[in-house]
Amino acid sequence: MINRFERFSVAMMEIFHYWHKITADEMEKIGLKGTHSTYLSVLSHYEEGITATHLGDLCGKDKADVSRTVALMEKKGLVTKEGSGTNHYRARIILTDEGKRVAAFVRERACLAVETAGKGLSDSERAVFYNSLERIAENLASLSQEGLPE
Repeated sequence: MINRFERFSVAMMEIFHYWHKITADEMEKIGLKGTHSTYLSVLSHYEEGITATHLGDLCGKDKADVSRTVALMEKKGLVTKEGSGTNHYRARIILTDEGKRVAAFVRERACLAVETAGKGLSDSERAVFYNSLERIAENLASLSQEGLPE
């Protein structure tokens, strides 16, 4: 059992480390940080825009990180806010034409990275892997809220 824990922990940390290095290297090419890739990718799926709160939920980021990132992307001309009213968290964040171009670059590079990382896996192995990974993530989410059983 300990061996499984060690294998799982080390593999997850390696994946996390290398994925962040790859995204940082790729995003540096366009003057952004690696974490911005997630925001751009998510926003590209919402042509009509989404709120900062929804964006944070989908990216797994807190309000402060979302605010900083949206402000930076707005300054760089990648996003605009519409319908803010009195609460900027209710404003819809929408990719500009430049933002769409950058998001397309991010998606293209991410697809290449995922394809290359999965080299040697059959379609059935890939399906089992993602199914297993999603189940593990769901179980860990429950454990993090409920705690380990006594």
